[in-house]
Amino acid sequence: MSAALAHATSQLHDSDSAELDAQLLLAHVLGKSRTWLYTWSDYALTDREQLQFQALCAQRAQGHPVAYLIGKREFWKFELQVSPEVLIPRPETELLVELALQLVATTDAKVADLGTGSGAIALALAHERPRWQVVATDLYLQALALAEINVRQLKLTNLTLLAGNWCEPLRYSDYNLIASNPPYIDKDDPHMAQGDLRFEPHTALVAANNGLADIQMIAQQAWDKLLPGGYLLLEHGWQQGLAVRNTLGELGYTRVQTCQDYAGRDRVTLGCKVETAR
Repeated sequence: MSAALAHATSQLHDSDSAELDAQLLLAHVLGKSRTWLYTWSDYALTDREQLQFQALCAQRAQGHPVAYLIGKREFWKFELQVSPEVLIPRPETELLVELALQLVATTDAKVADLGTGSGAIALALAHERPRWQVVATDLYLQALALAEINVRQLKLTNLTLLAGNWCEPLRYSDYNLIASNPPYIDKDDPHMAQGDLRFEPHTALVAANNGLADIQMIAQQAWDKLLPGGYLLLEHGWQQGLAVRNTLGELGYTRVQTCQDYAGRDRVTLGCKVETAR
């Protein structure tokens, strides 16, 4: 097995995490953990296992994301089911979850996650705050079906999934917090032709108006759904902090600030709705 891993790692030279990729793919084929691979490094792969492993490595060498190849990705404290119909959850998005948990002190708060995809943000919030009412919306039924699988897997009973675009499915104006990781990449951004982005759904990545169109729409819609004192949290590109702050300020949000991710880059901008504004 060690030889198979070493060979696979050498073949994945275009990956920034070739060794990890090979381990994840082999662990998936064997139905084991990465720890098991270290413990039983002298295990001899069967012919079938070898062929499956080689096939996955070949797809990875072509650029296919590991998360799609094995159908799962770690996020927050759990493992989520993912597919090419949804954006792959990223560690940077955990900042949005952390901020939401810090901002809302109400034990029975009502919060929404817009464009939920795999459900990552909503699942993390519902898991950490069992008494919160969490609502997750998405325009695409394939994404909602996958999110439902993750809800059942985590056995969460305080999360409701609704079909529709951004705030449109939210019936009442009683939300303490609304969060979203919307599309924010410009269609001409060269990164769209690189790495995992080539295989992820463009509808979850690309937005008009230099990547700001969906952010602006959400900010407008969320105002009417938030309670006075409620917060809007938006993930965005690392060069969009000023533009998003300006958008929220123009709409009447106060306490507007941008927070940096673990790499020190602008990642989440938040604003508060106050009664006197607008």
